Amino acid sequence: MSAPVLAAYGAGTNSTAMLVGMAERGERPDLIVFADTGGELPKTYAYLPVMAAWLASVGFPEIVTVRRQHENEETLEANCLRHGTIPSTAYGMPTCSVEWKRRPQERYVREWAPAVASWGRGEPIIKLLGFDADEPYRKARVPDDKRYRHRFPLIEWGWDRDDCVAAIARAGLPRCAGSSCFYCPNREPASVLRLAQNEPERFARALAMEQGMAARDAVNGIRSSIVGLGRTRTWADIVDSSERQGALFGEMPCGCYDGGEE
Repeated sequence: MSAPVLAAYGAGTNSTAMLVGMAERGERPDLIVFADTGGELPKTYAYLPVMAAWLASVGFPEIVTVRRQHENEETLEANCLRHGTIPSTAYGMPTCSVEWKRRPQERYVREWAPAVASWGRGEPIIKLLGFDADEPYRKARVPDDKRYRHRFPLIEWGWDRDDCVAAIARAGLPRCAGSSCFYCPNREPASVLRLAQNEPERFARALAMEQGMAARDAVNGIRSSIVGLGRTRTWADIVDSSERQGALFGEMPCGCYDGGEE
């Protein structure tokens, strides 16, 4: 009996291309799970029904959306505001991804009948992750264990980001909006400026996180090299600096950050 196959879907370029490539090769996942932190951009959420229609057209299972369970059902954003902090990735820790993406997926899978049956036989299930050929180093971060055997189709196929974009176009799908929380500290300055221009309400919410952290640190007498979502500088400083240079809405470098894949 073959092991059940779980695809971790992030609604970004890599994980979308991974599913397209599987369809092209006649492979089918048994479960597709999207972990919602509550902080994706509207265009990312809007992509989910588009992808759902395509999945149905090729006979793939529908997307199952999971969220972190909490007594207040709060989002990652609300959790940061409550604690007066910012996402832990700003400090070089994977905690926010683990707590708000991986663990909600794993919690759902623990009650997924095919997984329960496979584990009962002493066999791990297969988890597909969309790391592309330009990022093989990420494999080391997700070692196999008794429950999961990880597979990285894009790396197997030698697909880099351009190959992923081409695959999505072949499938007749629109280009992905990207996968990341709008307040992710991994955003490049150009992406921060675009957020300030195109999503001012969300940009203001990101600044509220920085302000909450600053207030907490002041009360507790904390001095840290991490001062905001830009790590060594705040997002407010990034925008202020650009405004002073008169370049906020001028030409910006290509290569916007799309959040990568989880």
